[in-house]
Order: sequence, then C-alpha cells, then structure tokens
Amino acid sequence: MKENIFETIKKVDNDGKEYWSSRELAKVLEYTDYRNFLTALNKAKTACENSGEVIHSHFVDTNEMVLFTEK
Repeated sequence: MKENIFETIKKVDNDGKEYWSSRELAKVLEYTDYRNFLTALNKAKTACENSGEVIHSHFVDTNEMVLFTEK
C-alpha cells in the first residue's frame, strides 16, 4: 500500500505530538506561491476560531530559515 503523502512530511515533536510545516504543506498542495497558501492558512485559522477552538492549540507560528540558491 502506498504511503499517504501527508504521512511522509509529518513531523513529531519531543512530546510525540504530530505537526506539519506550512511550507511543506504548500508544496504538497501544489501552491506555486507561498503567499497564496498563507491566505488559505489564515482562512483555516478563522474557521478554527469560529468553531470554538483555540487557534494556538492547532496552529503554531514559527520562523523557518529559507535557503535561496542561484540559478
């Protein structure tokens, strides 16, 4: 059986909690521009809040180092 693409990019923290990098999710979901994915992510945060959930329980802001390569 083929492994789910989301399982292949899943990360697990020291407490065993699963999480996904937004940059990796954007690629898997075929967003060509990360800024467009941020719009979708913000809508997901609003939906989370509107359903009575605490946003910070489901979304954690982090700063990732982005490496640029010359072409």
